[in-house]
Amino acid sequence: MKLESTAFANQGPIPRDYTEDGKDISPPLKWSDPPEGTKEFALICDDPDAPSPRRPAPEPWVHWVIYGIPAEVRELPAGIPAKERLDVPKGAVQGKNSWGTIGYRGPAPPRGSGRHRYVFTLYALDKPLELAPGATKAQLLKAMEGHVLATAQWIGTYERP
Repeated sequence: MKLESTAFANQGPIPRDYTEDGKDISPPLKWSDPPEGTKEFALICDDPDAPSPRRPAPEPWVHWVIYGIPAEVRELPAGIPAKERLDVPKGAVQGKNSWGTIGYRGPAPPRGSGRHRYVFTLYALDKPLELAPGATKAQLLKAMEGHVLATAQWIGTYERP
């Protein structure tokens, strides 16, 4: 399975529009070659480089949790609205990011903390999840246990001076 964005190269800088310093909209993503038997997709975007004074061993900062993406869907357009239940793609729902809000929040690393990586991970699942909107990354990962057929990643970077 392959995941990509038309907005930035893999391992390349994320354009300002998709960050907190710009329009703060989700980037366009598309994928191909899901495994046979895929019934649904889920996607998580997080920042493994996020420092936190409250967390000496930092956990990735979650920027986006979206799941319930129908098996026939092969892309997410830019600018997915920040609401629990989506019309595009129909049937998909969103969970909570690390800010405790629904939907995508763009890169916003602390100034002077260097270049951060933003990892978009797509999951192909062998069954539809029965997970209500508003789930956290941890809840989604728990619900997906034993049902992931394949994963694909696309990584963008962002740095504030």
